Amino acid sequence: MSDTQAPLPVPPPSLITATLVVYALFGAAAVVAIASHGFPPIAPLGGIVGLIGIIMAYVKRGDAAGTWLASHYSWLIRTFWFSLLWGCIGAIIFVLLAIVVIGIIIGAAIWIATALWVIYRIIRGYLLFNDSKPVPGM
Repeated sequence: MSDTQAPLPVPPPSLITATLVVYALFGAAAVVAIASHGFPPIAPLGGIVGLIGIIMAYVKRGDAAGTWLASHYSWLIRTFWFSLLWGCIGAIIFVLLAIVVIGIIIGAAIWIATALWVIYRIIRGYLLFNDSKPVPGM
């Protein structure tokens, strides 16, 4: 008995292009958010470009089912929601503890960590995408 798995179906070129566009939108959203606002309280992917990216990811996720791209859509969707969650946690800490100054430091640290994490996930996911590989563990 062999431990090899059957290869996943090859996705159509239009779906590969759509996935690349979603990665580009997420990357642009993260870079623009960091460059224009420092580390915004709504998370690096909270801007309009990030919202377009997440909507597109949800719309195309069904088309990617059963292909190696499916894991990339799960990866990107989780990246968006966890970055939004941590951005909001940073904002809450920032606001609630700003009076004692430590909240500003902790909130900013959470935003910086979230921004770095988002950039890491976008780069790692894109490199796997570029090699036509699924994201492991998804």
